[in-house]
Amino acid sequence: MSPFTGSAPPTEKWRHLRITRDDGVATVTLARPEKLNALTFGAYADLRDLLAELSRERSVQALVLGGEGRGFCSGGDVDEIIGATLAMDTAELLDFNRMTGQVVRAIRECPFPVVAAVHGVAAGAGAVLALAADFRIADPSARFSFLFTKVGLSGGDMGAAYLLPRVVGLGHATRLLMLGEPVRAPEAERIGLLSELVDEGRADERAAELARHLADGPALAYAQTKALLTAELDMPLAGAVEMDAATQALLMHGRDYAEFHAAFTAKRPPEWQGR
Repeated sequence: MSPFTGSAPPTEKWRHLRITRDDGVATVTLARPEKLNALTFGAYADLRDLLAELSRERSVQALVLGGEGRGFCSGGDVDEIIGATLAMDTAELLDFNRMTGQVVRAIRECPFPVVAAVHGVAAGAGAVLALAADFRIADPSARFSFLFTKVGLSGGDMGAAYLLPRVVGLGHATRLLMLGEPVRAPEAERIGLLSELVDEGRADERAAELARHLADGPALAYAQTKALLTAELDMPLAGAVEMDAATQALLMHGRDYAEFHAAFTAKRPPEWQGR
């Protein structure tokens, strides 16, 4: 995303999210614990806009996405979203569904790694938010449910039919998206949906540790790796290796590449600058 801004000032307060910052690590918490962090129109819009702002300001090197209370996110609020959409016309529904997809694109396209810390339920849109993250850290209480067919909609919502087969394979993705059955943490780990399964109650702690490790590393190298992972999903090999070559040539002019050599020669740890 472009770092250039127009006239609009940065947002000082987000009404539908809680965000904290710690030396390059942003922690974004879905904070409606009484509703299992069910998403509202405002929460979707805040996630979309927050990720765009963080991408432009370039002060964040890693982001943790978590949920307060007993679960990660139970999906769209049944009353505030599903009930409201029944009264919308086609143009309004298209605007809403495009917005939810823009959140997933923002997670995939932001120039820093996103770590989802999952405990308890991750259902519907909540499951897709976790799916879109670069890393999914979960404890044994976690259960993922892609519930869209359960409400009479396509399982291919918010990019799920694009992302999930690429993470777990077409066979598992077909089962999860068509049947909408819950996948508990041990099975999620077995089929590759999880990056790491941790002890009960440690998902937030481990996600923060991983985010800290990422933020202290070569941020530009991580950003370009993430960009290539997304861009090359649909490329032929010839195009992918050419893009890799161009990217490496640019990074070889970077400060971090020279810093690695200097640190290696001096037998000291690198001091990464993310440049």
